[in-house]
Amino acid sequence: MKRTIFLITVLIFSVSQAFSQTDKIVGYWLTQEGDSQVRIFKSANGKYYGKIEWLNEPMENGKPKVDDDNPDPKLQNRPVMGLQLLNDFVYNTKEKEWDDGTIYDPKSGNTYDCYMWFEDTDNVLYIKGYIMGIRWLGRSAEWKREPQLREQKGL
Repeated sequence: MKRTIFLITVLIFSVSQAFSQTDKIVGYWLTQEGDSQVRIFKSANGKYYGKIEWLNEPMENGKPKVDDDNPDPKLQNRPVMGLQLLNDFVYNTKEKEWDDGTIYDPKSGNTYDCYMWFEDTDNVLYIKGYIMGIRWLGRSAEWKREPQLREQKGL
């Protein structure tokens, strides 16, 4: 009986540890350039997404910035504020990373395959966007965790 209780306790602890690892990506992140803040959240479908919640320069020519570098003309007038950059990430427990997702770069209008991970601390998120399914063929960035949404000025 004591052994059964011990095994159940260990199982509960292991499951709770796994859940806490998967969700530690959730929160506010300042991008590497420091010009935008992205909120990463977990959707009802269990996947992770991220959208722009703050821009250092939200206006351009007296109007809210738009996604004018998007290759799809129908999307070039959508606002950058609120734009969903990260899509469809799942936590890979074996690799200890979030993968199988995409990242959209509004500065270039390109979408890349992407994965994200932590190294020494949970306060720096490493992001790698890549092309053609080749992980070493791409670009990396480091985002820094922020405690809350930044105050938006200029809107």
